[in-house]
Amino acid sequence: MKRILNLFLVLTLIFALTGCGGKDNSSEGNKDGKGKYAIIVKNAGNPYNEKEMEGFEKAIKEIGGDAILKAPDQPTAEAQIQMIEELIAQKVDCIAIAGNDPDALQPALQKAMNAGIKVLSLDSAVNSDSRMIHVNQADPERIGRVQIEAISEMTGGKGQIAVLSATSQATNQNTWIEWMKKELEKSEYKDIELVKVAYGDDLRDKSVSEMEALLKSYPQLNGIISPTTVGIAAAGKVITDKGLTDRIQLTGLGLPSEMAEYIESGVCKWMYLWNPIDVGYLAGYTAEALVTGKITGAEGDSFEAGTLGDKSVITVGEGTEVMLGDPYKFDADNIAEWKEIY
Repeated sequence: MKRILNLFLVLTLIFALTGCGGKDNSSEGNKDGKGKYAIIVKNAGNPYNEKEMEGFEKAIKEIGGDAILKAPDQPTAEAQIQMIEELIAQKVDCIAIAGNDPDALQPALQKAMNAGIKVLSLDSAVNSDSRMIHVNQADPERIGRVQIEAISEMTGGKGQIAVLSATSQATNQNTWIEWMKKELEKSEYKDIELVKVAYGDDLRDKSVSEMEALLKSYPQLNGIISPTTVGIAAAGKVITDKGLTDRIQLTGLGLPSEMAEYIESGVCKWMYLWNPIDVGYLAGYTAEALVTGKITGAEGDSFEAGTLGDKSVITVGEGTEVMLGDPYKFDADNIAEWKEIY
């Protein structure tokens, strides 16, 4: 009887160990990349996010996987946490997320990683403990500094300026704004005053309201920087509707398709962006590289990202990143050709 009991305990232990390792082995053994890949963007109805999802889906189709596209109604961490929980239950292979908060998502994303799911962030990073790698649009320092250079040139290097951002928790926006402030410390900008950073939460109506409030609070305002596609389009509309084209200068990050009318009318002399389709596309191939074991997210890793070519993993701050490229300038000379693309 004792021998039978011992045999039963050994068999039970073997079964338990096999069961515990099942998820990890499945995730690491998915060598062909065919699996379930999910992307969670900031919120629904956001044109920039829609383009990111388009690029992500394109990449996943190229590798033969299934793409799951998620967009909460509101740009909140709570809404994204609920979606993460749902994806854990679906046993997806990878979650790519544009975080609405850098830290609040950590418990849910760590739960996903503990379940064997590969996790990466794109566009708006979550903290390094919440993901394996981040897909960045461009060098954050260049993004921040170039927008100050632009508004300074537009305003003649003097006057009051304000920033119309997305949410106060958006890591990408906050990083860019910090670099803007560092650029403003240069002596050449001594006659420029940053009076306020306002937040439109990447919602069209709220961004319009915040822009109107800025004009009311600062009647001598000379320039607006809006490093968000929703915000810059809203600012362009307000400036146009109020007939302030000659007084208020506008730049930032915008979609060519949405900003073409404002660039062509002179409301916005020029702006910057990268291709959000490419951001999502790169995230898709980064996800595939993680799932197939081509990379672990460590510095020095490299992989082939479809039509974007070879990409390398670098260390930035406390985590690692894959960089898409430099911000691109859109103006009256090139906007016509780009507005039909995205």
